[in-house]
Amino acid sequence: MSAMMVGGRPIEILLVEDNSDEAGMTMETLRDGRVRNKVHWVEDGEEALAFLARQGRYADAPHPDLILLDLHLPRMSGLEVLSAVKQHPQWKRIPVVIMTSSENEADVKTAYDQHANCYVTKPIDIDKFMDAVRSIEDFWLTIVRLPAA
Repeated sequence: MSAMMVGGRPIEILLVEDNSDEAGMTMETLRDGRVRNKVHWVEDGEEALAFLARQGRYADAPHPDLILLDLHLPRMSGLEVLSAVKQHPQWKRIPVVIMTSSENEADVKTAYDQHANCYVTKPIDIDKFMDAVRSIEDFWLTIVRLPAA
């Protein structure tokens, strides 16, 4: 099984990001990448959990292979989402990449304590931001073997 596809299908990515500019840059960078993927964007933590639970308008949502999660979200923080994901029997194997502007050491420690798979501080510079997204794509979608959904 290729790391670039899971079971012959594109990689399903759940992007949880409240900043539409950053979400747009992330989706554009992933769309232009070399890995077949589908990015599903939600703007807050409650929407992320509804997507994962396939509730309401997300009734037909796919099971994501990877979650890109901001920490600072409205309604429910990224750390609350991370905790819910890693405690859920069907979601806990989904790799969660924290992508945040926070360089706070307490946030880093808390994220890893709650079983984040990695923590990436988003660069402010647009080109460096896109390089960071490409690096995440290269590692998580071409090198790492993801579990089947």
